[in-house]
Amino acid sequence: MCGIAGFINYSPAAPELTTQILTGMTVSLAHRGPDDTGTWIDDEANVCFGHRRLSIIDLSPAGAQPMHSASGRYTIVFNGEIYGFKTLRDELEERGARFRGHSDTEVLLEAVEAYGFQDALIRLNGMFAFALYDRAARQVLFARDRVGKKPLYIGLAGQTLAFGSELKALRKHPAFSSPVLDRGAATLFARHNYIPSPYTIYRDVIKVPPGCWLAVSTDDRPDFAHGLRDRFQRYWNVFKVAEAGCADPIIDDEEAMELLEGALKTAVRERMVSDVPVGALLSGGIDSSLVVSMMQEVSSSKVRTYTVRFNEGSHNEADAAAAIAGHLGTDHSEILAEPSAVFDLIDDLPETYDEPFADPSQIPTMLVSRLVRRDVTVALSGDGGDETFGGYNRYRQMMTFDSLARKVPGFVNKAVDLAPAWVVGGALTLGGPAIPSSLREEISTDRIKKLAELMQVRDFDERYLAFLSEWSQPEKVVSGGYEPETAMTCARSLAGLRELDRMMIRDTAAYLPDDVLVKVDRASMSVGLEMRAPLLDHRVIELAWRSPRRLCIENGNGKLALRRMLKGRVPAELMDRPKRGFGIPINDWLRGPLEEWASESLSRSRLQRDGIFNPDPVRKCWKEHQSGRRNWGPKLWNILMFNAWVERWGSG
Repeated sequence: MCGIAGFINYSPAAPELTTQILTGMTVSLAHRGPDDTGTWIDDEANVCFGHRRLSIIDLSPAGAQPMHSASGRYTIVFNGEIYGFKTLRDELEERGARFRGHSDTEVLLEAVEAYGFQDALIRLNGMFAFALYDRAARQVLFARDRVGKKPLYIGLAGQTLAFGSELKALRKHPAFSSPVLDRGAATLFARHNYIPSPYTIYRDVIKVPPGCWLAVSTDDRPDFAHGLRDRFQRYWNVFKVAEAGCADPIIDDEEAMELLEGALKTAVRERMVSDVPVGALLSGGIDSSLVVSMMQEVSSSKVRTYTVRFNEGSHNEADAAAAIAGHLGTDHSEILAEPSAVFDLIDDLPETYDEPFADPSQIPTMLVSRLVRRDVTVALSGDGGDETFGGYNRYRQMMTFDSLARKVPGFVNKAVDLAPAWVVGGALTLGGPAIPSSLREEISTDRIKKLAELMQVRDFDERYLAFLSEWSQPEKVVSGGYEPETAMTCARSLAGLRELDRMMIRDTAAYLPDDVLVKVDRASMSVGLEMRAPLLDHRVIELAWRSPRRLCIENGNGKLALRRMLKGRVPAELMDRPKRGFGIPINDWLRGPLEEWASESLSRSRLQRDGIFNPDPVRKCWKEHQSGRRNWGPKLWNILMFNAWVERWGSG
C-alpha cells in the first residue's frame, strides 16, 4: 500500500528542475507511505516515477519501488496489494522466472513479462493502481483494480502528462499550479456528494475508472485530457458481470451458499496475509460481523477490532459491536465521536479529501482510522456487502415507493409536494397511531415530502437517481452548472435486470468506487493504514450475481446470503435490529456546536464571493434548517464541504 506520482515531459526540462518537481510530488504523498521513498527518471524518454512506501509485504529493500523487471524492459510504481500472489509466483517460477525478493509487486512485473499486460491484469486479484513504463513500446501503461479500491488521477497541461494517487500530487507540478474548475463536475458533486469517474473537479484532470487500463505514448503527447476518456480499455465490467450472472444463474440455494461461503473464506484468509499486524473494523452490522467471525476462525490469536461510539442513540452502534466482539472473543477498542473532536477534524477534511467530498460518514471513518493505526498497519472491513447483496434500506424503500406510485393518483402526490411542511407535519402527528411501529422511525415530514416528489417521477431509473440526489436540480444550485453523463445516468440497457438489480449494479459502478471507497481510502491512508475488504473480492461479486436473487432481498429483508453465513457464528439476538448508517447527527450539530462555522460558510457574502453556488436556494435551506421547520443537514453539508475545499485549494 503506497502513494504513486510521476509525469512524462513531452518538452525536456533541466534535470535539476525535473528532480525537484518529482521529489515535491512524491513528498506530498508521504502520509500514504511513511516508511520509504523512491524516485526514478528515464532521461531518454523523459519519464519520471515517484513512490512512497507503506511496508506491508517484504519489508526488505527488495520490495522498494520504483521497481524494475528482471529483463529491464519494465519499470513500475505500484499502490495496493495482490492477494493470493504466492500462487501466481509459483506458476511463474515453473515457467522459469527467478525472484530477488518476495513482494507482490515483483510478481506483477514478472507476470506482465510472461503473459503480456492485459492477460496479466486478468490474472490479478487485488486492490491496486499503478503506472508501468514499457521501454520496448515507449509507452506508460496505467491500470486500476476491478472495483476501484485504489485511486489514480491523470492530468494533461502544457507539455506535461502527470499522474498521482491523489490530486495534491498533481498540484505540486508547476503545470497544474492553477487548474481550472470544471462546472460540470461541481454540478455532479451537488447531486451526489462526490464526483463520479472519470470526472474530477479540474477540467484537465481525469480519474481512471475501475476495471480499466490506458496506454500513453512517451513520444506523442495526447491532444487533451478529456480525449483520454475514449481510450480507456476495460478488462472487467460490472455491468457485464451482472448481466452474465443473471443469464447463467446457479439454481440451487445450497449450492450457491456453499460456493459463496468458500469464496468469502478464501478472500478473508488471503487478506490476512501480512508481514505487519492486522486488525478489523467492527460496526456491529452483518457485513463486518461476518468478516470478523471468519477472521477469528482462521486466526491463532485474538483479532483486534475497533468501532466508533456516538452519544446520540440514533447513531450509536458501539454497544452492539461490543456485544458481538465479546461473543467472538476479539480484543476490542472504541473511540468516542464527540462534537468537539468532529470540529477539530473539519479543518483536516479538505487536505485529506483534496477533491470536494461530502459523505458525512467521512468523519467517523477518519476517527476510527486514527484509532486503529495506533495498534496495527492493516485492517479488514465489511465494505461491499450492501451493493452486492441488497443491503441498503433504500432498496426496500424504493420498491415500496414503486408499488405506491402505481396506486396513488398523481394529483395526490403533487398536493403533498406543494403543501407547506407544517401541514404535512400536522397530518403525521394526527395519523401517527395508525402508522406501523416498524415504519415510524423512517417516516417524517421530510421523508413524506421527498416521497411525494419521487412518486411524480414515473420512470424507475430516473426515480432512483432522484432518490439518491442531494440537490435534485443541481444545475440550478451551481452557477453555470450542467451535468455530464455518468454510470448512474448512462443509457446502457439494463432491461434484462429487475429493478432491485438495476439499483445494485449502478451503485456498484458509481456510488461504491466514488463515494464509499474514496471515503475509506483517504481516511485510512491519511494515517498510513491499509484497509482491505474481502466482500469486494471479484470472485465473491461474480458468484453473488450468479446466485438466486432471493438470496439478496426477500420479504423486505436484505443480505439473506450473508445472514445465513452469520447464523451459527453470532447469536440471532445480537443481529436482529434495524440497520443504521455510519454517519453523524449532522442535523442537530448544525443547529448546535457547528452552527457558527456553518453560518459563516453559508453567508450570502461568502457565496457571492466564491461565485460557485447560487445563494438563493442555499440560503433558503439554511434558514429553514435553523428554524427547525426542515432537516436539511446533508444538503447543507454538501455546500459546506465544497466551501471548505475552496478555502484550502482555491476556486480555480
